[in-house]
Amino acid sequence: MNKRRIAANYVFPVVGEPIKNGYVDFDAQGHVLAVGQLEGETESTEFYNGILCPGFTNAHCHIELSHLKDKFVEKTGMSGFINQINALRDSAPKEERIALIKEQFDKLYAEGVTAMADISNCDESFEAKANTPMYTRTYLEVFGAFPEEAEEVIEGVKSLNAKAKAMGLDAAPTPHSPYTMSTRLLQMSAAEGLKEGFISYHNQESQEEEDLLISGTGALAENYKGRNMPTPPVTGKPALLYFINSLKEVHPEPFTESILLIHNTATNEESVDAALSTFQNVTWVTCPLSNLFIHDTLAPFDLLRSKGVRIAIGTDSLSSNHILSMAREIECIQSHHPEIPLTEILEWACLNGAIALGKGDIYGSFEVGKCPGAVLIDNIDWKNFALTDKSTAKRIL
Repeated sequence: MNKRRIAANYVFPVVGEPIKNGYVDFDAQGHVLAVGQLEGETESTEFYNGILCPGFTNAHCHIELSHLKDKFVEKTGMSGFINQINALRDSAPKEERIALIKEQFDKLYAEGVTAMADISNCDESFEAKANTPMYTRTYLEVFGAFPEEAEEVIEGVKSLNAKAKAMGLDAAPTPHSPYTMSTRLLQMSAAEGLKEGFISYHNQESQEEEDLLISGTGALAENYKGRNMPTPPVTGKPALLYFINSLKEVHPEPFTESILLIHNTATNEESVDAALSTFQNVTWVTCPLSNLFIHDTLAPFDLLRSKGVRIAIGTDSLSSNHILSMAREIECIQSHHPEIPLTEILEWACLNGAIALGKGDIYGSFEVGKCPGAVLIDNIDWKNFALTDKSTAKRIL
């Protein structure tokens, strides 16, 4: 059997403690054969300076928006961001959009992303997904604020779903957020996603969203009123409770399906407790650089960690980020929360997203039999076990 031994200053298996001068043995197909500590290098050992970790799982991306790189003004809040996306979304020809999608896929894979949860509103990313070595699960996101549009929107997304599956892609419809869709469409699209076992939902991304659902006030409410657009019902409760109650209208408990809650910058204890008491398989996805780009805030990591929830990391899109890089997201978290150990953050970046995609038995950790890929992260601050602004991630396998 052909064996490839890859070693580094430290190997982070993700399950278990880091191994100084560790190694991972792989077979010719990339399956893990063994993990251990070097007792002496041989000529066949590939040794790298840095950290060796499994391939990343990017738990939230909109790769369709790659043509919007550096076109958006930062820190406008959700209302300002919506105005920009409406104005700029179609600001490049289709051929250019598709070429940039392929370019970003290649870059993400080269920098260590083995699996990705990607949002699609059309089919422009399908060809790239069908031809990348990266595993992708596509969430076909729908919008529609007027209730009478719901049936037509659902028929359209069902057709898109059929096209994705015909191209060999794992895909399912999913609702976007409380403020971009009627209650009827939210429930209908959630029902479609739940049938297939997967939902990705933009949750409590901003205080503007909370204000809209709790009191019907704030910048987002004014934005919608100014465009004569319907708004969701005022509930007097956090936005996540509206989502949970909407799902309960179309699906009996228990909820065993995989639910990705995205962003969560304005979530609170009431919301987290409600989700944990309702969903048996929920993942809280943070997109730090995007959250700072739009809202100049981060998710409440202290709260989420205290509740013991499953946290994963995404890059979001180049409309709300200057770069799609898991290494930069990790470095961002560490720079704002140096108290969170790198071992824990790499679990978020590698394994937790893989579990949420139903691929935790294949990706996300160095365990015998898995096929997670291997990534070298260099330029480490060894004193603090932290990435630096010079750290890069490079796929080794």
